Amino acid sequence: MGNIRVRRTLSSLFAATALIAPLLVLGGCEARSPGSFETTLVQGTKRRLTIRGRSDVNPLAPTSVNISRGQSNFTSYCMVCHGLDGQNTGVPFAEKMAPPVPSLNSAVVQAYTDGQLHWIIANGIFPSGMPASKSTFGDDEIWQMVLYIRHLPPKGSLGEPRVYGGSGESTPASSR
Repeated sequence: MGNIRVRRTLSSLFAATALIAPLLVLGGCEARSPGSFETTLVQGTKRRLTIRGRSDVNPLAPTSVNISRGQSNFTSYCMVCHGLDGQNTGVPFAEKMAPPVPSLNSAVVQAYTDGQLHWIIANGIFPSGMPASKSTFGDDEIWQMVLYIRHLPPKGSLGEPRVYGGSGESTPASSR
């Protein structure tokens, strides 16, 4: 009699575990946005440990020619994710990515040194979706993009990228 009772108890326990375990696993796998603590921790870690180039100085002067060339380089490669203005204007998936595509005019991005921005553009940020571009652009071209990021136009002033149905210019007016 005791043996039967133990078997029934174990059988019931096994059945309950089989029903509850998937719910716990599925509930625990829910993707949630990180809280302010996690965000601050990750941003500080990236700025101080992960992203290199902190002391590198941009060798190019912020002239209108260099900024315009930076805009042209940016428009040919980066606008698909960051919009023509660097602030995600017209990019339908920018906020839906995990992590979201940052506005390059944000305080978080602008807090990076020029050298860190150069390093990010050249090497990308794994696993964020930010690709490396050092095989696409030369060193001076990347420094010019850093200058453009430091001198972004007002949000929305360049329109939405044509690739997403917008009528924004795909090349800067000063390059034509």
